[in-house]
Amino acid sequence: MVAITELQKIGVGLTGFGLFFLLFGVLLYFDSVLLAFGNILFLVGLAFIIGFRRTAHFFFQRHKFRGSLFFLGGVALVLCRWPIIGMAAESYGFVLLFKSFFPMAFGFVLSLVNVPFLNVFYNNFFGTSSSMV
Repeated sequence: MVAITELQKIGVGLTGFGLFFLLFGVLLYFDSVLLAFGNILFLVGLAFIIGFRRTAHFFFQRHKFRGSLFFLGGVALVLCRWPIIGMAAESYGFVLLFKSFFPMAFGFVLSLVNVPFLNVFYNNFFGTSSSMV
């Protein structure tokens, strides 16, 4: 079992509060203060969970440059009180940063819930088989 340090526990809390404030800011018609606070908490929590060096390495990889630019630019726009444009840029950057993770996450969710229609859709869309061999 992997040992979790105290800083990682704090990071999980900060990330959770960041996501809460982001959701709450969107529900309150893109309140720029809540969105900015949520962005800061999310980024600091991510740095606490995986470490500052790994966070910098993740955002500044050559093949993830455009995603990082849009995501961090969106954070900057939200901090400058342009919440709608900033959240649109952040969302686009988030998709670009994590596009390689989505098929794995979708496959994991489908393995938890066995819905035949979604399994057929996943196999046709991503071109994988359901065999474990």
